[in-house]
Amino acid sequence: MRTQDIDMRRVGTISGLLSPATLLVVGSLVLPMLTLLRYSFNAYDPMTLMRVTFTLENYVHFFTTPYFHEVMITTLSVAIIASLGSAVLGFPVAYFLARTQSRFKSMLVILVIFPLLVGNVVRAAGWITLFGTKGIVNVTLITMGILNEPLEIMYTDFAVVISTLSVILPFMILSLQSVIENVDFSVIDAALNLGASRYQAFRKVFLPIVMPGVMGGFVLVFILCMNAYATPYLIGGPGYKMMAPALYNQISSAANWPFGSALAFILMAVTVIATLLVSRLVSRHP
Repeated sequence: MRTQDIDMRRVGTISGLLSPATLLVVGSLVLPMLTLLRYSFNAYDPMTLMRVTFTLENYVHFFTTPYFHEVMITTLSVAIIASLGSAVLGFPVAYFLARTQSRFKSMLVILVIFPLLVGNVVRAAGWITLFGTKGIVNVTLITMGILNEPLEIMYTDFAVVISTLSVILPFMILSLQSVIENVDFSVIDAALNLGASRYQAFRKVFLPIVMPGVMGGFVLVFILCMNAYATPYLIGGPGYKMMAPALYNQISSAANWPFGSALAFILMAVTVIATLLVSRLVSRHP
C-alpha cells in the first residue's frame, strides 16, 4: 500500500505541475481554434458580417474556385521547393558543424542562427536591396554589360522561394547537426575497413542512419513554409498567391470571417496530411 500511495502522490504532483501549462494551451490555442472551426460553418453577411448557421458553402467555395486552387498549388510548391533546398544546402553545413573540433564552433553556430535574430521587415528590406530593379544584382549585371535592362526579380516565385529558404535554413541546419552529432562513426569506419568506398559507406550506412533526422527537419521547415505570411507578403507583394496572405486578407480586408476560418482549417488539414505522409515514409524507411 505504501508503494501505491507513493505512486499516487507522484501522479498527483505531476498532474499539479502540468495543470497550469495545460490550461494555458487550452485557453490560448484550443479554444480559439474551436471558435474558428465554428465560424467556418457560418455564412457571410455583408450587413452583419457573419450569420450564425451551419453550412458547408465556405468549403464548397474554396474547392470550386480556380483562384484558390492556384493559391494552394503555389503554397505547396514554394513549401516543397524551399524545404528540399534547405535539406540539400543545410546538410553539408550541418555535417561540418557536427564534426568540426574547432574552438570557434560556438561562434559558427551563432552565425548560423543569426538570420533568425533579424526581424522580418529588416530581412525583407535586405532582399529588396539585393533583388530590386535598382538593387545590387541588377546594377552589377548592367554595369558589367551582361544586361541592358534590369531583371524583374522582386515579386516573383524565385524571390519568394529564395527569401523563404533563407528563413528556414537555420532550422534545418540545427536539426541535422543534432542528429549527426549522435551518429556512431565507428560504424562508418567499419564499413570502410570492410572494403566499401566512401560513397558506398555514405549511401548505405551513414544516410540510412540520419534519414529520420533529415525527414524530421524537412517536416519542421515544411510546416513553417506552409504557414509563412510575412516573407511572401513582403517579397512577393500583397497579391502573391499563398494561403497565409489569402487567409489574412479574407479576415482583415474583406471581413469575411467564415471563409477566412475555412481557409485556416483547410491550410491546417493540408499541412497535417502532408506531415503524416512524410512520417509514414520515415517509419517505412529501413
